[in-house]
Amino acid sequence: MKQGKQYRAIAEYYDAEYERSEVLDNDVPLLLHQLPKRRQRILELCTGTARAAIPLAQAGHSVVGIDIDAQMLKIAQRKRDSVGLTAKQLELKRADVLKFKLAEKFDWAVLLFNTLLSFPKLGDQDRLMRGVHAHLKPGGRFWIDIFYPDLTILAEPHHAHFDSATFYVPALDRSVHRHTEICRARVTPQLQEVTFHYTWADHYGELHHEKNSFPMTWMFPRELTLLLERNGFVVETMYGDYDRSPVTTLSPRIIVCAKKR
Repeated sequence: MKQGKQYRAIAEYYDAEYERSEVLDNDVPLLLHQLPKRRQRILELCTGTARAAIPLAQAGHSVVGIDIDAQMLKIAQRKRDSVGLTAKQLELKRADVLKFKLAEKFDWAVLLFNTLLSFPKLGDQDRLMRGVHAHLKPGGRFWIDIFYPDLTILAEPHHAHFDSATFYVPALDRSVHRHTEICRARVTPQLQEVTFHYTWADHYGELHHEKNSFPMTWMFPRELTLLLERNGFVVETMYGDYDRSPVTTLSPRIIVCAKKR
C-alpha cells in the first residue's frame, strides 16, 4: 500500500463534521479539570480551528496554537475574534509541529483527538516529541489523547463503509454525507490507509464527490510510554476514558499526562 499524505482535514467541514463527536464533548473538560487553577502558558499542537484552544483561553490560561494549515487557522482566528478573545489570550501561529521553533517555553503542551496517530513514522514521532520537550519549562507537562486500538477493526484487512455520518456546513449551505474506508497495510506494520469519502448534492440536485486519504498508525499504552520515555518524559497519569478510569484492554482511550524530565 502506497503511503498517502499526512492527514489534513477539509477546513470548511471540520467543525460541522465532528460536532456530534462524543470525544469532543469530553476531552477539553477533563483537561481543564487537570490543569492548575493558576494561569498556565499552554501550547496546543495542531490546533486546527481552535476547538480546544478557545475554551482553554476562556478559562483564563494563555494559549498559543500552532497548525500547518492556513485555512484552518483563518477559521480559528474568526472564531477567536467572535468570542472576544485577544491575540494575547490566544495567539495563533502557522508552523509545522515537526520543525517549529518558538522563542519561549510553556507550562503545558497539548495534542488532542488522536492527532499523534497521524504521524505514522517513528522518526516523525520522535521529532514531534523532541520539539515539545524543547519548548516546555522544567517539569512541564505534555497531554496526549488517542484511541485505544480496537482489535475487532484491526483484525479485518478492509472496511468499506465505516463510521458513516451526515452533517450540515452552514458556511457552504451544504449537507454532506461521509463514510470512512480503512485498509490495513500488508507490509508496513501498524499502518492503515484511511479514506474519508464525501458526497453532497448542489442546488440543482447534481451529486459531487470528494475524498481525503491519509495514513494512520495505532499504538498501545506500553508503546506510548516507551516513546515518551525515550524522548525525555515520564508518564505521571494514564487514563482509559474521560471518567479517569484506569487503562484496560477494553478502554476506548489512552489519555496521558507526561512530565518533562
